[in-house]
Amino acid sequence: MTAAQAVETVFRIESARIIAGVARIVRDIGIAEEIAQDALVAALEQWPESGVPEKPGAWLMATAKHRAIDLVRRKETYARKLAEVGRTLEDVPPPAEPAGPQDIDDDLLRLIFTACHPVLATDARIALTLRLMGGLTTQEIARAFLISEPTVAQRIVRAKRALAKAGVPFEVPYGADRDERLSSVLEVIYLIFNEGYAATAGEDLVRPALCEDALRLARVLAALMPKEPEVHGLVALLEFQASRINARTGPDGEPVLLADQNRSRWNRLLIRRGIEAMGRAGSGPYSVQAAIAGCHADAVRYEDTDWTTIAALYGRLVQLVPSPVVELNRAVAVSMAQGPQAALAIVDALAQEPALRAYHLLPSVRGDLLRRLGRRAEARAEFERAASLTHNARERALLLGRAAEASET
Repeated sequence: MTAAQAVETVFRIESARIIAGVARIVRDIGIAEEIAQDALVAALEQWPESGVPEKPGAWLMATAKHRAIDLVRRKETYARKLAEVGRTLEDVPPPAEPAGPQDIDDDLLRLIFTACHPVLATDARIALTLRLMGGLTTQEIARAFLISEPTVAQRIVRAKRALAKAGVPFEVPYGADRDERLSSVLEVIYLIFNEGYAATAGEDLVRPALCEDALRLARVLAALMPKEPEVHGLVALLEFQASRINARTGPDGEPVLLADQNRSRWNRLLIRRGIEAMGRAGSGPYSVQAAIAGCHADAVRYEDTDWTTIAALYGRLVQLVPSPVVELNRAVAVSMAQGPQAALAIVDALAQEPALRAYHLLPSVRGDLLRRLGRRAEARAEFERAASLTHNARERALLLGRAAEASET
């Protein structure tokens, strides 16, 4: 490995910690990211001649902190900033090693809570979190969400400006504010995973790399907040869901329905990790969803699935987070536990929900229920409508195929 390759690899691994450590000093994540990039440039200039340091991550951290301290000293508000950072900085050179591991963890926790602050729009929170915590480049984020690089870059720049303008403190909140902010953090990680698990648009049904980034963020958060049950609930949910990714598509990338999946391809290690996380989960929405995913993981065969329990869990989830999408999922479970006729009544009641008018899974579920009831012509129309609503090419092909099958006698 060349020195340049070593720099790139180490920076990708350590960038979140470096940015977090510097942000604690300068109190601005935009400036912190710039300083981290300066440390990267310094490494690219020096390591080819001096060699890769024994502890490259510590070298980058120390270099970045040194530059951050120099910046603070040059500012007119030096005295106030000095009080925040520590009065000994003026006479003591920056440490060769980062501060204790607990301090770094605290900085990472501050960073993720800042990146996911509710003052930002959801798409901005996602982009900023992937950039700062996930270490993804603008190009990688753009590719993952099928948007242009300038759009991603603009979102990140605006997010940093919005945080600075709002004077968002670089801290972990407490009390009611912490609950609100934690909910935002969990939502961002959940949305990132979902986009990888079932892409809303494009040629691929699944983007495993995006799922891996979300799962890694969830695991980091659980390590930083070990006493938060709902964090472990989210980790359990993502572990269970990620365990099925390899079985969700066929050799050519075509979708494979849950009933048809080869369960020997489910990742048993991830399932075990999900079970372990469930032991620390609570009773919140993510924990309940994890319990549902755990029921699927428990079934050796599709026919062994405990649909009665799953339907009951969805009923509990509807009470926690009333949502027509959750109710639609409950209808699917009810159809398996009690039959398609019982579920059709639930689905028909959702037909007028404004949030579901352009949601392709509503006609898709209704089409499946009608097919099972022998109402083939109606089922075909529903599958065709579902195909017209989805923006994912793989899903569209699947739905059109189901429409064709429904018309066969």
